Amino acid sequence: MIRAVLSVFLVLAAVSSTFAKYTPKTGRRNPQTLSRGWGDQLIWAQTYEEGLYWSRSRNKPLMVLFHLEDCPHSQALKKVFSEDDQLQKILDEDFIVLNLVYETTDKHLSPDGQYVPRILFVDPSMTVRADINGRYANRLYAYEPSDIALLVSNLKKAKKLLKSEL
Repeated sequence: MIRAVLSVFLVLAAVSSTFAKYTPKTGRRNPQTLSRGWGDQLIWAQTYEEGLYWSRSRNKPLMVLFHLEDCPHSQALKKVFSEDDQLQKILDEDFIVLNLVYETTDKHLSPDGQYVPRILFVDPSMTVRADINGRYANRLYAYEPSDIALLVSNLKKAKKLLKSEL
């Protein structure tokens, strides 16, 4: 009887852990206001300059996310982005992340215009990865909620650094 109860408990524990939300290796983190709802368990850079510094010093690519709080397209992408465990895990382990609600002075971060939501990647060598883009010809770096699989694929491309000597 005890064996049966123990084995049922073990199966329930295994099944519940498969459906659990992603938790970083370092344990549950307190939500940051810098996340603005895009992933409370991620550590977000505060400024573009800080993101570039972290990217270079940790030899990780920087993902820059431009959005507006009151934009319906940004809000729709935010909902899917923050709920995708695979995406959150890749970002937590392999990227420096920055989300901005304003434009930067770096003209390389708006190669095809200033629109939101827009996601660009910057190599640790401080090279903007213009070769990694979304599926739209008129807005190269735009993503919609249905493009999460493409974004995950692009994250994997961005992990392959441009300069191998870094």
